[in-house]
Order: sequence, then C-alpha cells, then structure tokens
Amino acid sequence: MDRGFVEPILKALEQGKIDSAEAMRRLAHCYEPLGFATVDVGRELRTGLAEAVLCEGKSRKQVVEICRAMHKRTGRLLATRASRDTYLAVKRVIPGARYSQAARLITAGRPPGSRPAARRSAGKRSAKNGGLIAVVSAGTSDVPVAEEAALTCEFLGNRVERVFDVGVAGIHRLFGHLDRLREARVVIVVAGMEGALASVVGGLVGVPVIGVPTSTGYGASFGGVASLLGMLNSCAPGVTVVNIDNGFGAGVAASLMNSVRK
Repeated sequence: MDRGFVEPILKALEQGKIDSAEAMRRLAHCYEPLGFATVDVGRELRTGLAEAVLCEGKSRKQVVEICRAMHKRTGRLLATRASRDTYLAVKRVIPGARYSQAARLITAGRPPGSRPAARRSAGKRSAKNGGLIAVVSAGTSDVPVAEEAALTCEFLGNRVERVFDVGVAGIHRLFGHLDRLREARVVIVVAGMEGALASVVGGLVGVPVIGVPTSTGYGASFGGVASLLGMLNSCAPGVTVVNIDNGFGAGVAASLMNSVRK
C-alpha cells in the first residue's frame, strides 16, 4: 500500500480534519505499486469485491509478486487462468493457497462458502448472499468454464448448485432439475455450440439468467462467436450475456445480484 497516499489520510483523521467515514472513503482508493503492476488493494472497500489476478499473459514471477501483495494486504486471493506450475510457484509464498485444475483458479484466505466482509464504503449495502446461485452447463466440455463461475461464486460467499451436462440435445435431462433452478436467485448458463440452453432456461425460470458462451464447438462455432450471438439474440427476456469463456465475470455478476436485498 502506498505510504505516501495513506499517511496524509491518517494525519488528517488524527487532527480531526476528517471523520472516520471520510478516511475510509479515501483509503478505498489505495493501491500498491510494484513497478510492473499497480495492485488495487482498496477495491473491496469501494465495491465489496477484491481485485482478482488474471495470470494469463503475465510471467510467473509477476504473478507471484502480485499474488503475494494482494494476499498480504487483503488477506485473500483469487487468481484466474492459472496453470498448475503457476499455482505451485504461488503456493511457495502463500502456503494456504488452493487450486482447481478444472477451473484454473487459485484461491486463498477465505474457504469456499464463507461470506464476504460487509461493504464499508459510503452508500453501499452490506453483502448478504443468502440466496442460491445455480450454475448450469450444456455439456461436459463446458464444465471448466462452469466451474470457474461456480468457484468464483463460492469464493464470494454464495451457495451454489451445480447442474451439469443438460444441454438441448437431450433437453429432458434439464427437466428433473427445474424445481431446484426455480429456487435460485440467479442462474448462470454455460453453453457452447449454438448457445441455445440460455434461452431455454430463461423461458423456464423467473430470475435473472446470465449466459456464458464457451468456445466449445466445431469450425462454424467460430471459437464461441456462434454461441455468443445466439445468447445475445435470445427471445427469452431476462437473459444477459458475458464474454466468451468468462466464467469469472459471470460469477462476479451473479454474486452482485445475489447480494442485493429483496
């Protein structure tokens, strides 16, 4: 955390020039400069969700240093698109780190299923993720992206129900899970090919549906573009869509929806 940023805030609080609420608001904009990266350690104070580390495109040394700084300052870590070798390097500096091979996620500091800290920034509601989030995959090939979404939701303090391999090629497989899906506050639907499952689920439940197109499919799927366009053109109202293979983004969005009190 940048000392030059924090010290004036603490002095102003000590001298009575600002109150504790204003000090907290200013601290929510703190960051940790590493030279090659600027770690946003105040993000959770501002938004209720700590910064996640995208490992893809970074060197292993950079990932380790960023993860070390994030865990040291916030007490928790969520790193996405991580290889097992990257995880082993991170684990050497954060012994409690956990890894999901399927989701390629590294987590530390908060066990899955625990609730996140209440939001402290001015005007924010306390996060109370008491509702259920259902994560549905069309096929087994979509499970890695679905697991990224599910584990992100769990890391952020949500209860998650997984319903995998229930795509439209055998739509009868979905029907046995409808009662559970209708109990959910948010449903994430992960599908490749033509992405039709998001529309089907959107027509069967009365809660927000987040479609996650995946790059699963043959040549004409264009690496997930066909699924993306299919979901964007859904005739079922209430279906919204994140980027191709973006299970993490869907998990964060679902968690934010689930944290809003009815």
